[in-house]
Amino acid sequence: MDEVVKQDPWEERVFSNVPVSTDSSAEVELSWTAATATVVRELANTGKLGPGKVLVVGVSTSEVAGVRIGTGGALEVAEQLLEGVRQVAEEWGFHPVYQCCEHLNRALVMERSLLASLGLKEVAAVPIPGAGGSMAAAAYRSMTDPVLAESVQAHAGIDIGETLIGMHLRSVAVPFRPTQRYIGAARVNAAWTRPALIGGERAVYRTPEVSGSQLCD
Repeated sequence: MDEVVKQDPWEERVFSNVPVSTDSSAEVELSWTAATATVVRELANTGKLGPGKVLVVGVSTSEVAGVRIGTGGALEVAEQLLEGVRQVAEEWGFHPVYQCCEHLNRALVMERSLLASLGLKEVAAVPIPGAGGSMAAAAYRSMTDPVLAESVQAHAGIDIGETLIGMHLRSVAVPFRPTQRYIGAARVNAAWTRPALIGGERAVYRTPEVSGSQLCD
């Protein structure tokens, strides 16, 4: 396994992270906005989320507030997390999209211009806290020309409160462990994606310094 990791220039980013405690009580107390920005910024740095890249965000504001998912959502909580994502998106230039809850089939809130540029399928609904979720509802209100897409294949994702975002990630997804493992009371998971490695035992994944002697033609 160690030998495979050394040959993979993408996964080296994962193992360069400093191990962190999973105990939320051991973390520095941050505002929900600052904690969200910290997580997003770390993922953007590791996943190289520059202009044109897409970040999918799934959030249970209930879990952030310390109650079971789907039982205590709040737009006030969502707006604080939304601000943290917005700050980093402006710095890096990527496009954040927001996953609705299962009542809207986990559709994605995004700007219409992004939907058009990616050629995604539009679906019709306006997310509200009771059907779509507070985070999706807050994101929809904040956008210039919001629309829902049926699905997306994002370059990276953040899941605040274990809402399950994997269906909207490209393959191959690489787990990422941010230093901030909780936002409020909600556990944070994240991932970035890389191209599939192809070619078998003779393949290389960096530009060779010296050409090898084995040729295919």
